[in-house]
Amino acid sequence: MNNLPANRYFSADPAQQRVAMALYQTVAALPLICPHGHVDPRLFADPHYQFGSPAELLLIPDHYIFRMLYAQGMRMEALAVPRQDGGGVQSDHRQAWQLFAEHFYLFRGTPTGIWLRDELANVFGITDKLNEHNAQAIYDEIDAKLKTPAFQPRRLFDTFRIEVLCTTDAATDTLAHHQAIRDSGWHGRILPTFRPDAVVNLDTENWREHINALSQVSGVDVVDYKTFMQALAQRRAYFKEMGARATDHAALTAFTTQLSDHAADAILQRALRGESRGDDAAQFTGHMLLQMARMSVEDGLVMQLHVGAYRNHNELVFERFGRDMGADIPIATEFTQGLRPLLNQFGNDPNFTLILFNLDETTYARELAPLAGHYPAVKLGPPWWFHDSLNGMRRYFDQVMETAGIYNTAGFNDDTRAYPSIPARHDVWRRAAADWVAGLVVRHLVDEEDGAEMVRALAYDLAKQAYNL
Repeated sequence: MNNLPANRYFSADPAQQRVAMALYQTVAALPLICPHGHVDPRLFADPHYQFGSPAELLLIPDHYIFRMLYAQGMRMEALAVPRQDGGGVQSDHRQAWQLFAEHFYLFRGTPTGIWLRDELANVFGITDKLNEHNAQAIYDEIDAKLKTPAFQPRRLFDTFRIEVLCTTDAATDTLAHHQAIRDSGWHGRILPTFRPDAVVNLDTENWREHINALSQVSGVDVVDYKTFMQALAQRRAYFKEMGARATDHAALTAFTTQLSDHAADAILQRALRGESRGDDAAQFTGHMLLQMARMSVEDGLVMQLHVGAYRNHNELVFERFGRDMGADIPIATEFTQGLRPLLNQFGNDPNFTLILFNLDETTYARELAPLAGHYPAVKLGPPWWFHDSLNGMRRYFDQVMETAGIYNTAGFNDDTRAYPSIPARHDVWRRAAADWVAGLVVRHLVDEEDGAEMVRALAYDLAKQAYNL
């Protein structure tokens, strides 16, 4: 049976476990603040939207799942993952699900295994362990539930107790789905987030097509650096009008630099002609991160920066399936020197908030915690991606909190495309936070009253405050 013990993820020490349980119970039922993620707003635009098959919901879009299976030699085509090059894939979702179930044991002890176990039990009411023998029966049970009104996305929004959910949307997105949500009069708060990577990072595939789309959607013909900045300003203003609270930026490193308008225009003009050279892309991204910070000071949008992922490392997978297919690998990063130009200009500004995410854990204690513990504008996002795990959270707490304190962090966000996994991800964080704070209580670093306030902040208050929600 897939039992979920009430004391799961807590320390085995009886004293700490008792305190952890008491602290967790104070936050277990709090609403969920979801300030950063990748759930498609299309789910909420149609009041009667229904998910597809169990494989379409839980397997096919989840790179956490198929990267593990791929690592064990399974072809992504056999898992029904669509190929962008037109190659054939498994069309029978039951067979793809069967293959997944036969190898479900691969996820033992992993964050994905924890999330899936919780999701199956608490969202779908399935208490049997998924395996090759019951795969089809569980498929049928999930499939039947997905056809009921209770499993429509808007209904689940209430079931999950989500207070606000922010999506991540390209700068060229018309936000038509967000407008449809607004027009419907539904009470759910679904807010967009401005992500300009595809037009800012010159080495993005099909960059010129993205620039054309930017020109079209903004009404500004992008022919040089001046019009490029005008188009971005127009989009930011529209996103804010539609309720956006934040921007989001992905970069290989935290390098920032101030270019003259003339130098920035020269780089952009070369890119528009298809003649980029040398370090044009790195210089332009570094410059644009600084410009995005300046614009955040002016319009009040919180700036998020995700650093340290070498994208599309596996060329074969990228060519066949495209980006975001589980082939992104962490790299070593540096923040102290890289961010100095940006922080010297804006790090002391009371109108600016910069939330940092990183995949290189060695920077936690050495750079990130000291930066957040000094600059008023800097907050640390939660452990991200490869480190969004029980052990990753413990390492984060141990390495960050002594220097930065919890109040220079941004609480938790689930950063997920997998909508039904949201409650499980928040629950792991709340349990990990309760257990870590309980360790402080039993060692008499804080008392239980302060501990309860800390756990509430980590579970709810910090994210709401950091993102102005």
